Amino acid sequence: MLSSISQVRSLARALQPRMVSTRRSLHMYPETGFLEMRTSAIISERLHALGYEVLTGREVLDAEMRLGVPDAAVLEEHAKAVLTQEGTPCSYLTGDMKEGITGVIGILRCGEGPVTALRFDIDALGMTERTDPDHRPFREGFSSRNPGMMHACGHDGHTAIGLGVAEILMQLRDSLHGTLKLIFQPAEEGARGARALTAAGHLDDVDYFIGNHIAPTHSLDDGDVTAGTWGSLATTKYDVIFHGLAAHAGGYPEKGSNALLAAAEAVLALHAIPRHSGGQSRVNVGVLHAGTGRNVVPDRASMQVEVRGETTEINAYMAERCEAICRGAAQMQGCTVDLVKVGEAEGQHSDLPLIERIDRVLAENLPELRLSSIQNAQNWGSEDISIMMNRVQAHGGQATYMRTMTDLASAQHTVGFDFEESVLQNACEVFCAIVLDLMGESAS
Repeated sequence: MLSSISQVRSLARALQPRMVSTRRSLHMYPETGFLEMRTSAIISERLHALGYEVLTGREVLDAEMRLGVPDAAVLEEHAKAVLTQEGTPCSYLTGDMKEGITGVIGILRCGEGPVTALRFDIDALGMTERTDPDHRPFREGFSSRNPGMMHACGHDGHTAIGLGVAEILMQLRDSLHGTLKLIFQPAEEGARGARALTAAGHLDDVDYFIGNHIAPTHSLDDGDVTAGTWGSLATTKYDVIFHGLAAHAGGYPEKGSNALLAAAEAVLALHAIPRHSGGQSRVNVGVLHAGTGRNVVPDRASMQVEVRGETTEINAYMAERCEAICRGAAQMQGCTVDLVKVGEAEGQHSDLPLIERIDRVLAENLPELRLSSIQNAQNWGSEDISIMMNRVQAHGGQATYMRTMTDLASAQHTVGFDFEESVLQNACEVFCAIVLDLMGESAS
């Protein structure tokens, strides 16, 4: 394996400028969940050129299982804009992509052996990026050109890493045994995309599943790589719409059904849900809109709500209480309510045998990268990679969700986010070294 690792290092070093260029191109044209049309077309073009078997559109996702899909007008407007954007490989922009069925899978078949899947998320956030000289992407000319969208979590980097991995492993295919799946997943933000991809069956034959997220260098992750993580919260996210009946608030208030009051009662009751004794639980109403005028009984109110739990079971308890409260609040005010699930994730853990194997592989082959002293760090927030990991683990496969550390300009999900791009080469080397171990001579 030493000669192969030497090739990995050499190839990753040579690819670093291209990975940086790819990352910056993606950063300029960020695309939120199920709008990743230009991004998917670029990935598809690159994988085709390298010789991968490429799946797109309905080959990647069970379209009916997508959550929080933008409406048709938004999809159409974005598809038109993408056609005019620099660097869009228009011939790879499929009809499915234009309909919001995004994401790409590249498959490399190398005979008998294990099936290994690597996951790279590709979507951006609905944020407006900083525009001042202290912000490097703006200063150096690669800040967002898509209004209200920004790569503020590093998924532009993840995509660039995945394409770098694809190029190196194709050159080393004679050293591999088994099947490699490179999964470029849409709509991770809001926990919307993994369910549809998993439902399409792509994880059902996977023996080893590995994801990674760039993360800030700090005292917990005190190295360059943390081989495993655990504990991201299960979550369910809802759009809740109360429907009432408008009336004149002074003249005939009794003829109305107040949707705003129903929503307000729901907000208070939701935040009063008893917390679960079995572990952490969360609830938050982040958005509330209602009413049309001072003297009108509001006939419509909408909320954006999420619940979370330390385990899938605790989250299910929170979700059940949430739904019951919203229906009860509507009934109290003579209203009806629609609860639309727009995102979900499950509880997550990494497999210790795979973590230990990765630690050994990196210690032996990439000793210049420091392993964190905590080999299995706790996650916070939620991540829909959990759905994919749990599907693999349910049939006896092993999965892990790694971190590769880098300096950040500001925290993830903030308007000044940026990262030190040397992590692209580091992460690329890490993925390739692991795959060579899992799919090398001993796998045949």
